Parts: sequence; C-alpha cells; structure tokens
Amino acid sequence: MLIIAYISFVLLVAIGLLCGYQSWKTKEKLIPTINNPAFIAFQTKYFRVYFLALLAEWLQGPYLYQLYHDYGFVDPYIGIIYVCGFVSSIFFGTYTGLIADRVGRKKICVLFTILYSICCLTKISRNFFVLCIGRILGGVSTSLLFSSFDAWYMYEHTENYQFPSEWIDVTFSKATFYNSVIAISAGFVANFLSEWLQFGPVAPFLFAVPILMVAGLLIQTTWTENYGKSGKAFKTCMDGLKAILSDRSVFLIGAVQSMFESVMYIFVFLWTPVLLPAGPPLGIVFSCFMCSIWIGGSLFEYLHKRNIPSTAIISAVVYGVMLTNGLAAYASANHPRISFILFIITEILCGVYFPAMGRLRAKILPGALHSTIMNWFSVPLNTIASIALLVLHDSHSNHGITHMFMLCACLLLCGGLFSVLLHISSKSRLRNNEEEESILG
Repeated sequence: MLIIAYISFVLLVAIGLLCGYQSWKTKEKLIPTINNPAFIAFQTKYFRVYFLALLAEWLQGPYLYQLYHDYGFVDPYIGIIYVCGFVSSIFFGTYTGLIADRVGRKKICVLFTILYSICCLTKISRNFFVLCIGRILGGVSTSLLFSSFDAWYMYEHTENYQFPSEWIDVTFSKATFYNSVIAISAGFVANFLSEWLQFGPVAPFLFAVPILMVAGLLIQTTWTENYGKSGKAFKTCMDGLKAILSDRSVFLIGAVQSMFESVMYIFVFLWTPVLLPAGPPLGIVFSCFMCSIWIGGSLFEYLHKRNIPSTAIISAVVYGVMLTNGLAAYASANHPRISFILFIITEILCGVYFPAMGRLRAKILPGALHSTIMNWFSVPLNTIASIALLVLHDSHSNHGITHMFMLCACLLLCGGLFSVLLHISSKSRLRNNEEEESILG
C-alpha cells in the first residue's frame, strides 16, 4: 500500500498540474489582470492570513482518526468525538456570522486562531472528555473560518477600500486555486512530520499551533475592524428559513446538499479505518484525495464549457458516488487497495460536485440571504452525519463499516432523486424567466 500511495500521488499530481494549467489559461482569459497597487497590497494582506489559517485547518485532516486510535479508543468512542464537532457546528455555525457582525469580524478571526490553537493542544491529552472538548472547539473554529474571514474581506473590499465589486471574484478565484495547493501540501507536511520524522500523529496538530499564532498576530496588527448590520439578525434568520420553505428550488438545493455532504462528513470518519490495515502513509493518501478534488474541479470546468447544466452534472455525480459507496460496502472489509481506488474516484466526483453546486447556489439563492440560507442548510447536514455515526457504527460487529457505506448509498439514492427534481425545477424556472423576459421585451 505504501508504494501504491506514492505512485498514485505522483500520477495524480501530474494529472492535476496538466488539468490545472489548462483550466488556469482559460480563466486568465475570463478574469481580468488587475495591476492596481493598492488592491494587490490589500489582497496580499488578506491572503497571508487566510492561507495560514487554511494550512492549519488542512494539517489536521490526515491523522485525526489515527491519533484517537493510537490512544486506544475503539470506533464507537471515536465516532462520539467526531459527533461532538458536528453538533457544535449545528449549534454555533448558524449564529457565527451574526455574532461576528455584532462583535466585530476582526475580533472573531482572532478568536478563531485562539480557539483552534486550544483545539490542537487538547490532542496531547488522552482523556476522552478533553478530546471531546477539543472537537467542540474545532467545530466552532471551522464555522468561524468559513464565515468570518470572507465576510471581513468583502466589507473591506467594498466599503473601506471601495474597489469594484467585480474584483471580488478575482480574489476568491485565486483563493480557491491556492486552497487546493495548500491542502495537497498539508498532507505531505503532515506525513513528513508524523512518519518520516516519526513524531507520531500528534505532530501535525502541534505544528499548526505556531502557524495559528502567527496568523492571529497578523490579524491583530494589520487588519482593521468592521461590523455588520446586526439589528435585524433574527428577522434575517427567519427570512432565510422562509426562503427555503417557500421556494421549491432553494429547498431542493438544501435537500441535495444535506444528503450528499453528510455522506462526505461520514467518509471523513470512514476512510482511515478502511485503509489502516494495509499500513498506508496517511498524509500521502490525504494528498491523493486533495489532488483528486483538484482534478475534479478541472473536469467540471471542461463540462461547464460545453454548456452542460449544473443540475445535470450534480445528478450524475450523486449517482456516481452512490455507486462507489455501494461497491465500497463490499470491498472495505478485505480489500483496502480496491477501496483506495474507489475513494480516489469518489474524491474526483466531489471535485466536480462542489463548483457545480456553488454555481447553482449563486444562480438560485437570493443574494441578500445567501449566507443565512447556507447556515440553515448546515443543520440537517450535520444532524444526518451525527445520527449515522452514533446509531450505525458498532465496533462489536465486523460489518459495522459495511453498514455505514450501505447507509451512505441509501442517502445518496435519496439525494439523487432530489437532484433529478432539482434539474426539472431549474429547467422550469429558466423557461418561466425566458417567457417573462420575452413578454417584457
């Protein structure tokens, strides 16, 4: 498995670079080159913090399960620790944006670096309750990372610096590209610390702490504070829920996202125990997964250029991942190498799914309520993942992981049905919009 992982890594990086180069050349034609010195300086100020935060986040991916396993915890207890992170995201994720608007986004971003550092330091302890607290802090911190940083940037970009709003896409496109590079690199660094230097699975977590401290120092010394309009926070929350319940397409997007992404959350738990018997380099395996997502993103760009609707792409991906999970249910018990190949295919399909769903959300979700609706979507997503890990995983049964994959396949079957309804609904919506435009014309 060691040789297979390294060969796969080299091949996937080569394919990713080839696909990424072609995709980047295409984007260069679509995204304008901005030589404004003030904008470049502002963008750099944001990136050097955000990229450090992403590096600290990705470093914790490869060896989390291995750490708990080495501490002697069996799978049901490891599942409970994971669930603590999901539950904290349910309770805190919905309100992190509103809290940041009121308290101040700079303060919340600094708080992220402190909480995540504490989360990493809890990994030194072998105490079950301390590790649970660490996962709770990790869930809160991840919610802060993917809400407050973007909110801070967008306010500074439009309100403080008053740059054109079209330039926001330039920044976020670069952030997406470098996020892939950072994720791949993080797996390699984690593998180097844990296995090459033999510091063990706790090493990447401890290495993340000084990175987070540097990020916090840069935020405190170089960023300015900004706030949101929090006076109507409760009304905004209710408006978001109303939009989900009243708009069929918005509801179906949430249903597909909940089914598909809850399976991805469960997969984060499953992949390590499936591959562990073969003794793989977990950091390199993680980098392989990140390369696969990168390749999937390029594949989406190829499909999108051929005017294939995002809804059709999402349907194909959901059913494709359903198939890989169904096959994994049979391969996971005794065939880790076959499972590894299935996992690579799954991650490539995930790489297609995320940009497709992102484009679809941008078209259908109301702009003013986008972040609020996304917070509501996270509630069923985390709930489904939590229930699955708590109810189904049974370490006393050799078929526990098999049952988990079968459940994932069933969830994806439901998600596939919702995606077909979404495709029909979006076609009907587009047709109605064209008819209204023709009447007005």
